[in-house]
Amino acid sequence: MARLALQRALEPAWIDELFERAGGTQYTRELLFSTTVELMSVVAVGLRPSLHAAAKACKDLPVSVQALYDKIRRTAPSLVRALVQESAVRLQEVLLPMMSDKAPTVPGYRLRIVDGNHLPATEKRLKPLRGFRGAALPGQSLVVYDPDLNLVVDLVPCEDGHAQERSLMELAQRQAQPGELWLADRNFSTRRILCGLHGQGSSFIVREHGRTPNPQPVEPVQYRGRIEAGAVYEQAVEVEDDGGQLLRLRRVELHLERATEDGDTTIRLLSNLPASQFTPRRIARLYRQRWQIESLFQRLESVLHSEVVSLGHPRAALLAFGVAVLAYNTLAVLQSAVWSAHELHTSELELSSFYFADEIRTHYAGMMMAVAPAAWERYDKLTTAQLARVLLQMARHADPKALRKHPRSTRNETKKGFASAALVRRHVATARVLKDGLVK
Repeated sequence: MARLALQRALEPAWIDELFERAGGTQYTRELLFSTTVELMSVVAVGLRPSLHAAAKACKDLPVSVQALYDKIRRTAPSLVRALVQESAVRLQEVLLPMMSDKAPTVPGYRLRIVDGNHLPATEKRLKPLRGFRGAALPGQSLVVYDPDLNLVVDLVPCEDGHAQERSLMELAQRQAQPGELWLADRNFSTRRILCGLHGQGSSFIVREHGRTPNPQPVEPVQYRGRIEAGAVYEQAVEVEDDGGQLLRLRRVELHLERATEDGDTTIRLLSNLPASQFTPRRIARLYRQRWQIESLFQRLESVLHSEVVSLGHPRAALLAFGVAVLAYNTLAVLQSAVWSAHELHTSELELSSFYFADEIRTHYAGMMMAVAPAAWERYDKLTTAQLARVLLQMARHADPKALRKHPRSTRNETKKGFASAALVRRHVATARVLKDGLVK
């Protein structure tokens, strides 16, 4: 299943055609862009520990390893974005026939959750960084996630690790369409972003920042009931756009029973959703869906090799992250196939991306050695509907219990607070603690 999904997502002819359209000043001499992406995908899935190891194992690599590194260092961020966007569309065509039994989170709307993701510090292999003792940040990206399809539908890469993530939103919101509902945290609470989404015909729920966009109230606050987290209030406010026109919004206030980790007791949300269809309590509940993108980032880091610390050049690191996102979308297709084939919509059993990736890492290389390349050629001619049926047939042979998620039990986290150096350096023998039942 993984081989067929990757075969559709990473079709060489399509990737090379994409390179010709969106490659910018780059050109193809000997090394095809499809070969570069294929090698990066091997690293992302975890079949090889590094790009160098993947290149050494590739018998048909037409250039030197140094030439390969030079290629990825020149890959434009716009090309990485196009790779993620268009591969998501290709996989979505395969995915939709499998999702007919799954109800959307918000009927009539396509949910879009947006947030920034900073790539972690890399090894300081680049010559200008070798004498620097601090952390070298290779860049960041703005991720747009569809939780109903479990797909990343857009990715805006940025080489500047210190850039404000809201500065990338202008590129993302140009793709916004009517019928979409965007969820974002307070970093995206600006007049330009809110008015821009509204101008595109999209709906939004954005947590209000303390300073911006500073909307002006037009009516008093009114109590609207309670939800699980606390009391809900509503107020009509107005924001002025760049043209001087006033945009009326709904401000929903959630007065929390328990303070957040930052100590906030009140959360204010700004939305342009119609009051006839969405009550303030429903808006407050919908905003809680935003946490799903944080879980996505955790899965990208723990399940896939999305952060290659040996790739210090910003463009190389961003390409690695973009290919890892593409690999994650491929895993999402496999999960949906198993979910649909075993009719898990009637069950509380949840599938784990970790176990899917582990199965692939365990068996993929052996399968590729045992199966002749010619055996895969007949699948190239399948339509998206035919490929979806083939994946569903294969998924029926999977054991969903072996791929189930095992969530940890909830527990109350307590902040550790300040501790002296002597206390931190203190150590105990675990065996003695277990014997005595306490730490002495």
